[in-house]
Amino acid sequence: MLPLGQPPACAYPLFMPRLLDTPDELAPLQRELVGALAGVAERIKEALASDMPAVQRLVEHVEQYHGKMIRPTLVILSGLACHPSDVAKGQTAGLAGPAPLSPLTPAHTTIGAVVEMVHLATLIHDDVLDEADERRRALTVNRLTGNEAAVMLGDYLFSSAYRLCGQLGDAHATVRIGQTGMTLCAGELLQLHNRGNFSLDQRTYFELIDRKTASLIAVSCELGARASGADAEVYARMARFGSKLGTAFQIQDDLLDLGGDQSLVGKSLGKDAEKGKLTLPVIHHLQSSTPERRGKTLTMLSEGAPRALLAEALRSTDSIEHSRRVAEGLVQEARAQLEPLRPSHARQMLGAIAEAVLTRAH
Repeated sequence: MLPLGQPPACAYPLFMPRLLDTPDELAPLQRELVGALAGVAERIKEALASDMPAVQRLVEHVEQYHGKMIRPTLVILSGLACHPSDVAKGQTAGLAGPAPLSPLTPAHTTIGAVVEMVHLATLIHDDVLDEADERRRALTVNRLTGNEAAVMLGDYLFSSAYRLCGQLGDAHATVRIGQTGMTLCAGELLQLHNRGNFSLDQRTYFELIDRKTASLIAVSCELGARASGADAEVYARMARFGSKLGTAFQIQDDLLDLGGDQSLVGKSLGKDAEKGKLTLPVIHHLQSSTPERRGKTLTMLSEGAPRALLAEALRSTDSIEHSRRVAEGLVQEARAQLEPLRPSHARQMLGAIAEAVLTRAH
């Protein structure tokens, strides 16, 4: 077993690379969002604290996994964009003014912490399944302490998330988080069932990523809007926004696994092909290839060819560009879900985050 070093300080960078130098009019919303995310991080720290030193050391190590904090960010922005009282008052959510306009409540902080803890648990379990060595530019829990401890730590995070969600006193939120947890696990089981299945079709692929990735992003947007008092039609719309966004996010993740810079991405790359997990560009390539080309690619997959070589093969069938176009279409569908919302800086930022999915390098 390797020693657990002291984890580096985490600044919880926001997933909005083009918005950190936004016009001055967005500065109040930016400050509010940063403050809200700090509250989420503190809530997570409190929820995971343990009186057992061995557990606490692992929890502190996982603190550096927070990364982009996109799910809590979406909880908060959805709450800011969907508060119905702002319409009645003729106000615009997310703007500073003489009186506090923020519809954020302690429930948003709790929901943000819950979805982030569920996400962290899935990362820990994914690293075990993928035998990954690096996450957020640090050693994974399974690499540090072994698979057994990593699995139990993931379960500890799941349990902590459900306990915290139960404190909301909102049966809808508790049920939806429970349903999403089941959906995540079912998606992982579906992926495990199809490992090495080189005949995987796109329909199954999209069902898989809808469960594994999009479902948690969708419920983040849904519960954030609902916690602000949005009606069922509005928070269902936000769930659709999150689902489209999450699917595009995963396709971009697949593309980064093939051609991303590991020093920027901050995790082990090339694991999809290595573990026999077919992603959209590979599926499209295999379906578009001649029998001879398909045979060569299958050989590359089975022999664990370098990801650069695989990416080169995928370009020959326009499969990488095809996947990018699919992601672009999903982002536009996601943004369309925002159009009926009143104009606000929060809505503007949600749209910008959707666009940033297509250009992210980490």
